[in-house]
Amino acid sequence: MSEENNNEGNESGSASDEPAESEMSADLDEGSAVIVSEPKPKRKKKILYIGGTALFLACILGLGYWVYARQFESTDDAFIDGDIVQISPRVPAYVKKVYVDSNKFVHKGDLLVELVADDYEIKVEQAKAQLINAQSRYDQALANAGLTRKETGAAQAAAVSNVETARTNVEQTRLASDSKQSLIKQAEAAVRTANANLEQVRAQIEQAESNYHLAEVEHERRSALFTKGDISRQSLDQSTNDLQTSQAKLNAARKQVDAARSRVDEANAAVTTAQSNYKQSIAQIDLTRSQVGESKGRLADANAAPERVSVSEAQISVAEAEEKAAESAVHAAELELSFTKIYAPEDGYITKKNVEEGQLVQVGTPMMAISQSDEIWVVANFKETQLENMRVGQTVDIEVDAYPSETFHGKIESFQAGTGSRFSLLPSENATGNYVKVVQRVPVKIVFDEKPDKVHLLAPGMSVEPTVKVR
Repeated sequence: MSEENNNEGNESGSASDEPAESEMSADLDEGSAVIVSEPKPKRKKKILYIGGTALFLACILGLGYWVYARQFESTDDAFIDGDIVQISPRVPAYVKKVYVDSNKFVHKGDLLVELVADDYEIKVEQAKAQLINAQSRYDQALANAGLTRKETGAAQAAAVSNVETARTNVEQTRLASDSKQSLIKQAEAAVRTANANLEQVRAQIEQAESNYHLAEVEHERRSALFTKGDISRQSLDQSTNDLQTSQAKLNAARKQVDAARSRVDEANAAVTTAQSNYKQSIAQIDLTRSQVGESKGRLADANAAPERVSVSEAQISVAEAEEKAAESAVHAAELELSFTKIYAPEDGYITKKNVEEGQLVQVGTPMMAISQSDEIWVVANFKETQLENMRVGQTVDIEVDAYPSETFHGKIESFQAGTGSRFSLLPSENATGNYVKVVQRVPVKIVFDEKPDKVHLLAPGMSVEPTVKVR
């Protein structure tokens, strides 16, 4: 077979040589010379073998690289990030002294800036004075409450005693009034008795007057008869004696009438006195009743002692609240005074310092920032198509552009729950009608296995290229 092919090749070669010779002869006729080199068949085969071998090796190497590259995912859209603490004043004041410079390393608790504290020292003194006043008011309220408890207890006991005494006085005056009312009745009875005696005496005086007139007439008649000598001296003396006796009885009867009238007047005076005494007893009853009402009022006022005690205790609560408010004011003033000295909250480097001595700073004004160099990590923005096999805890090789000869090691700590564009200042609005699909990127947090040493300064914002082993 090879010989036949060689023969066929020779024949074809001889056949193809004829026109070549004619063309060469024609060219020679025109005065030009053309040299044509005929390739050798063995050289062509060698080139084909070498090319095929190279292609096969390239395929083998490409397949091996593809198999190896499938185990890793990497991106150049990655940067070092870290905690950056903004230092801002919490009170407005002028800057008295700045103790740090830019890019200086500070430790936690180092004094960074001191503000002018004169105004805040005055506020502390004022707050302490108000606290002293509040404490004195609280002590006074306690003393008043104790005094109120004692006074109200004593007043309540005294009021109860006064009410009982007043009620007893009312009963006594009522009994005295009843007694005096009975005296009126007795006096009125005595008046009636005296009037009866007066009438009786008056009746006796009429009898005595009648007897006197009769004795007088008899004496005159006997005197006339004696003058005429018709009767004896004895008979005249008898009539004279009867006249004197009737005269004496008449005088005695008149005296009895005067005495009876005196007794009637005395009885009327006794009635008037008894009535006056009765009216006085009635007035005394009214007075004692008013005293009962007054005592009841004092008792009611004394019974309101719990309310007064409650008011006093409420005043204690108010004073106590004022004292606590004053204590809070002192604490707030001391806290504001402490804010005039600004200390470093963490270890790190001073960055973005823009404060000078004598400057007036307001609350929240950024004065500087502290970059915590020992608390750094990598934020790698992988494409969403690279996340299929990524998991938390996978190892990562980190190449830092600043240190191309060094390789740092870390691991995946977490994935952001959202793409970067979703949390941007102006997120895309895919429903506007001009939607173009773009592969999104998801931030992945990668932490270092070991903290960077002092030789390698890794600062937030440095570019890195992480490679994650996903298989």
